[in-house]
Amino acid sequence: MEQRMKAYAIAYLRNVRMGAGIVEYLERIDETLAPYDGHFIVHGAKPAQIEGEWEGAPIVIEFPDYDHLRDWYESPDYREILPLRTENSDGVVIFVEGVDRTHKATDVLV
Repeated sequence: MEQRMKAYAIAYLRNVRMGAGIVEYLERIDETLAPYDGHFIVHGAKPAQIEGEWEGAPIVIEFPDYDHLRDWYESPDYREILPLRTENSDGVVIFVEGVDRTHKATDVLV
């Protein structure tokens, strides 16, 4: 049986304009995550800048697998609130599948 890897929605938000739109987004996002077993694992913490330049807020949401992640992002409930974030912040969002605990750096060479 193929093991399904956890998947992550990772956002790097900048210029977040705190106001009614962002507040509503924050008040509603958890209810959109619940049916897809998504939950925040990084959210709201100020990062310790070690290398390079970082001017924003890191956000990581974990899902059981890529299908749950994609289905959440494309769900009508999330699509309804998405403009509340995109119209009130600048940023980049990526989806990435995780690796298991046995993964070694050299695994990407094969």
